[in-house]
Order: sequence, then structure tokens, then C-alpha cells
Amino acid sequence: MINRICNLPDSQSFFLFGPRQTGKSTLVDLIFTGNVWKIDLLMTDQFLRYSKYPDLMRREALEKIEREGIGRIIIDEVQRVPQLLNEVHYLIEKTGCLFVLTGSSARKMRQGGVNLLAGRAVQRRLFPFVCQEIADTFDLRDVLRFGTLAGVYGRSQEQKTDILRAYTETYLKEEIQAEGLVRNLGGFSRFLDLAASQFGELISFTAIGRECQVPTRTVQSYYEILEDTLIGFRLMPWAKSLRKRLVAHSKFYLFDLGVTNSLNRQLTAPPDPVLTGRLFEQFIILETHRMLSYLQSEASIYFWRTNHGAEVDLIIEKHGKLIGAFEIKSVRHVTGSHLSGLRSFREDYPNVPLHVVSHVDHAYRIEDVLAMPWSMFLENLEEYLGHPGRPL
Repeated sequence: MINRICNLPDSQSFFLFGPRQTGKSTLVDLIFTGNVWKIDLLMTDQFLRYSKYPDLMRREALEKIEREGIGRIIIDEVQRVPQLLNEVHYLIEKTGCLFVLTGSSARKMRQGGVNLLAGRAVQRRLFPFVCQEIADTFDLRDVLRFGTLAGVYGRSQEQKTDILRAYTETYLKEEIQAEGLVRNLGGFSRFLDLAASQFGELISFTAIGRECQVPTRTVQSYYEILEDTLIGFRLMPWAKSLRKRLVAHSKFYLFDLGVTNSLNRQLTAPPDPVLTGRLFEQFIILETHRMLSYLQSEASIYFWRTNHGAEVDLIIEKHGKLIGAFEIKSVRHVTGSHLSGLRSFREDYPNVPLHVVSHVDHAYRIEDVLAMPWSMFLENLEEYLGHPGRPL
């Protein structure tokens, strides 16, 4: 059993959000074992029963709390029947029972005035495995190809390929339509393929809409669906002005490397140096994004780009201070030719530490830039990101 570093509260109700097959149910079932009642809304009978009669859950729960000594109730995929959250609110207030509420989508829960428990339940996120969790068996080449979904990791290559194909074809397309999130499945499928092929690039809603043959506003809503269903996230550009950050073009990263390759039909393809470099960048961004959540850090991550095209892949900021600038290069030897973006960045921010994350064997300095192994970067992530309230 792989130990997860996600810190789940023991004495407080909480939401646990994460994409399908990240191991939410497995983790919850492993940690919370005594005096527990579980409701799984992926099971048709339970979904239909509580969809029709949400108050039935409250009546059953009161009986179990009062007669059976149940102290914690787990509801899997709670977004499927968001009306249950009103009953959860009542039970927390009246009985003090603790709730564990897992979900793979926040979209329905953000719409229609759904009760999000107003601070009575904290939020946690679960992602595919991070390097720290699987350090003993970690293989970068395999991870760049198949990712680290809990339902995929550790299986044979053939099994990984089959599972990832089913994941992208069945869940990402058909189930999103079944949930009523999109009406035009053809347009959404074309969009998803295009968004996957352009991972880590600047988003142009107009250009994507033109290629997918859908309106620009529809493209924007599709990206919102991917974010709300936890399938990906936007990386915003760094600018001193918050207003400028909000209007500038962002980048988009899917939540898992294997899902990216499956959508791009690259699971069985021979390694390509250009694609490998892009996947390596995504790997570093994903690890940083996940650890940011696990550490409950108040830091934020960005990329930096000028109007002339100079770019730095990753910027870490905390409490208004830039902690570091990181260029990500899939090379074994860092030379001056890899530093152009960092040189431009240094002109505007001369006091910010500069780094190149790469495949070098040992760290060394070149033009006051620290070239470092990717493993060293990951080992130092907690220092870069920091815990809440911890000075850097």
C-alpha cells in the first residue's frame, strides 16, 4: 500500500476533491474504519434513492447515530446529489457527526445555490501520486509516458494503455456529457483533443473555437468544465499588476501525464525529444501544483513572458515576494544557450534567485543561475513553497 501525503482531518468534517481514479475512496476507507456508515452515490440504487428522497438520508443517519453509535458518515461522489448537503448541514449542527464528502467535480456544487456548509467542512484535494509517495519505484521515463494515476500506476504497460484509453474515451467524454455538462459532445471531443495537444502553450480561445467550429464563449465554458471537473488547471502569467494578470493569456495543463498522452494518442509511440521536453515541463509543473495543495501553502505559481516572447516556465511567489524563477529544460548539460529567458527576467527582477531544472547529475552555477537536477528541485519544494505561516 502506497502511503499518501494528503493530510486528512481526523476531528473535522471535510470535502475531499480529486479526479476519478486518484484513490479517494481507497484512502478514506483505509483511514476511517470504526463506527462509519458509507454511502456510495456511484451505486445506482443509492443514487436513485437519495436523488428522489434526499431527506431519507437524514432520517437513516439519525437512526444510525442514535441507535448504532455511528460517529462518521462517508458520502462518495457527493456532487451527484448535491441536495444531500442540506441534510449534512443539519446533521452536523444537531448531532456533531463528522462527514467525509468525496467528489470528482465541483461544478454542480458551485451552481444553483448549493449548500457548501459555510466553513463547517474544510476542503482537501487528492491528486495522482507525487514523486515523494512513490520514490522507491519511481521511473521518470515511465511516468512521462503513463503518468501516476492510482488506478494505473504499478500495472503492466498493456494494462496502463488499456486503462488510460478507457479513461479518456469513457469518462472524459461520455460521462461529462452524461452529467449534463455539455450538450454538443462532438464539439467538446474536438476541443478536448486540441486542448490536450496544446498543453503548456498559451491559450487562444478564438483560435481554438475556429478549429473546433464552436463559438469563443463555448470554448471558455469548456475550459471551465475541465477545471471544475478537476481534469486540468490554468497557469496564469506573472505580472506586478493583478489586473494585468487577469487579462493576459494563461496556459493550461491536464492533471496527469498519462491522460495527456492518451488524448494525444502517444501512449505507444517511440520517444520524441520535443514531446519529451514538453512532458518534462508538465511533470515539474504538476509536481509543484500538487505539493502546493498538500502543503496548504499560501504561495502561488505562475509563468513569466514578455511581449517579445522571452519566457520563464515557473515563477513561485509568496506574500508578494518572488521566491524563485525556474526554467525547465530536458537536457543533461545546461549551457548559456538555455538561459535567454532567465537573462531577460533578471533585467526586471535582479534580486530573484534563478534556476534551471534539468537532468544534470549535480548542481552547478552558470552566470549566477543554479543548474540543478530535477530530483533536487523536488526535494527543495517544501522549502520553496513553505507551510502556512512559516517564514521562508
